[in-house]
Amino acid sequence: MSSNPQQETNPQQWTAVDHYLKKSLLKSAPHLEKTLEYNVSQGLPAIDVSPLMGQFLRMMVQISGAKRILEIGTLGGYSSQCMAKELPDDGLLVTLEKEPRMAQVAQHNIDQAQQLAHKIKIIVGDARETLPTLVTEPSFDLVFIDADKQSSELYLDWAIKLGRPGSIIIMDNVVRAGAILHQQRDNEVEGMRKSLDTMLNRPEITVTALQTVGEKGWDGFALLRINTENY
Repeated sequence: MSSNPQQETNPQQWTAVDHYLKKSLLKSAPHLEKTLEYNVSQGLPAIDVSPLMGQFLRMMVQISGAKRILEIGTLGGYSSQCMAKELPDDGLLVTLEKEPRMAQVAQHNIDQAQQLAHKIKIIVGDARETLPTLVTEPSFDLVFIDADKQSSELYLDWAIKLGRPGSIIIMDNVVRAGAILHQQRDNEVEGMRKSLDTMLNRPEITVTALQTVGEKGWDGFALLRINTENY
């Protein structure tokens, strides 16, 4: 049953609710807080996933029982650490980052979280070039796509190729503050629209999407599963 509150909300309220939920639901994670602080000190854009989204990713690893994770788009390594936290000791998260400077910051953060460092491998380079190098590796159980949006369809293609029947794929930033409703000259928006518009006609996946609001604004993510039948 959905609620229908009469009071209109605004970004300030979204942020306030996020802060309330973080305080109520999330345990303190000093290494993650230090990661965000270091990212800011190094001039990285503040586009990390929110702590609540990070916890969602962590729970998806738990639920799926993933042992191998692929992340497309590392930034400062915040989401990498959230997911790697739930990997078994012999698990591995491979994260792809185009920008050497961001990869350097991420490696620093990961090294500081010593209990996670052996579970995370950063590959530096354009994902369009590094993804094909992974075809000889074992398949991935979970894929998180959080990179440039104009290449979203290509990244989805590779996520399916590198996954297996039953693998989970999460694609972030699919709503773009509602910009996906209309064709635009923005390559990021058009890339995401193109990716979304093809999902229904892909028999190898089952997909849904959810809108989100919070301290990161109005956005959302798509959640996909590679089908085990008719694959």
